[in-house]
Amino acid sequence: MSSGSLRREAGPVGLLYASLGAIIGSGWLFGPLNAAREAGPLSMGSWAIGALSILLLGTVFAELGPLAPRSGAIVHLSHVGNGPLLGKVWGWILFFSYVSVPPVEVMAILAYANNYLPGFVDPASGLLTGRGFWTAILLLGAVTASNFLVIRLVLLLNSAATWWKLLIPFATIFLLLHLSFHPENLSVTLSGTTGDALERMFAAVGSAGVIFSFFGFRQAVDLAGETRTPGRNLPLAVIGSVLVGSLLYLGLQAAFLLSVDPRDLARGGWSHLAFAGVTGPFAALAVSLGAVWWGAVLYADALISPGGTAFIYLTSASRIAMAQAETGSAPGILGKVNLRGVPWTGLIFSWAVGSLFFFPFPSWHRLVAYISSVTVLSYCLGPVILLQLRRALPETPRPFRLPLAGFFAPAAFVVSNWIVFWAGFRTLSVTLGALAVLVLLYLGGRLLTRRGPSPGEMVRELGVVHSWWVLPYFGGLWVLSGLGPRELGGNGTIPFFVDMGLVAAESLLVLRTALASSVPASEIVRIMEALRESPPAGP
Repeated sequence: MSSGSLRREAGPVGLLYASLGAIIGSGWLFGPLNAAREAGPLSMGSWAIGALSILLLGTVFAELGPLAPRSGAIVHLSHVGNGPLLGKVWGWILFFSYVSVPPVEVMAILAYANNYLPGFVDPASGLLTGRGFWTAILLLGAVTASNFLVIRLVLLLNSAATWWKLLIPFATIFLLLHLSFHPENLSVTLSGTTGDALERMFAAVGSAGVIFSFFGFRQAVDLAGETRTPGRNLPLAVIGSVLVGSLLYLGLQAAFLLSVDPRDLARGGWSHLAFAGVTGPFAALAVSLGAVWWGAVLYADALISPGGTAFIYLTSASRIAMAQAETGSAPGILGKVNLRGVPWTGLIFSWAVGSLFFFPFPSWHRLVAYISSVTVLSYCLGPVILLQLRRALPETPRPFRLPLAGFFAPAAFVVSNWIVFWAGFRTLSVTLGALAVLVLLYLGGRLLTRRGPSPGEMVRELGVVHSWWVLPYFGGLWVLSGLGPRELGGNGTIPFFVDMGLVAAESLLVLRTALASSVPASEIVRIMEALRESPPAGP
């Protein structure tokens, strides 16, 4: 297949819908029930905290994206101030955070389809059956194939699907509140003290699917190379998608809390809430209120919403793979672009890697835990990069400039680490363990395949002096999480809010160390000039 170039055909609406379409996936179908079980009426606070956290991070990426007008922009920026090793490792963290989402959306489709086409999921264990496993791979392949359209048509299809994905949840809010309105439900609290309830409100942000539901905001940033005016379009898409998504999820949670039959809560409160059709709580709730026809619509949406999210995440995953090839962190073949402007080898690679996730994580809930951890970890570097660029390039024009960056960027770094903390000790352990294996494999491969440099020379070549701060950073998070509250998987040595304070203190210390260890400003200027002077060509 002939080589081509990316086409800059993505307008502001297409980019906005790319992020919004990724935000509205299977999370809205599961998150409100899970949040209500964990935090009761305070789950409204969980969504508000999640929305503010992601909005804070979103403004950071809204400034960063236009500074590197390439698809996979954040991969390129990760190489700017922290040396080659950290840039390469973070690039793969970003790739895995994207490529793992389409499989979870495909599993959500099959879980819902199993209600009327049994055989995809074992009802006892919730795991994919043999038939479900192969169907999942084929379905993921079909979503991949649809991405071979030119980017203009890809975003047009996503925009059409996003209209549906917006209409159905908003209509669900109004319908449920019209059919059933019980404000007395808000007085049904969880067991335990007020402090315990507040702790569960924060914990639900990381464990109930709240943060997972907002992850799609960064899709527009990764399509930066395919829009003509990224300085105008990217901030609009990033911030706009988070604001609309926040309004939607807060409305859905309120509708869920207020429409549940109080008799269902009398059996054990919010933490024991259960009813038939738990794989589709909103559909089951609609049916229980007599709106059987709307239950059917929601089961149809359970195909469209996850499918649309899988579609746009594969679009971005292929661009991340292409960016990895452009930075030398992956084989050059992954950077191939066909005559339609599609990174076709990156798409096929994303499908192959995504299919592998069905082996160790054959259920929606198992894979979501991994995604939450690795994705929030991929956010952490953004505030560091922003402050590095502010120091090295203070006068560079920025299409969007984050106000009071000296305050909001550190706040965003603290919040991102709180999200990692809220995800729980077990999830953090798995994520850091996988990351350690990845780094060791990379370093081992470098030593085995290269005959020239000695280990000491390789350390200097990879810029370890600029990235050493990552070890105490991750190690400190792991220790604080392990000593933290039992509800997050720790041993209970440190109380919840005291541990949050310690995580914040560690975050600020790590941020100061990272900035002090940055590559020289002259090198940052050289890298950024190279990025701006040689953007990907396109019509």
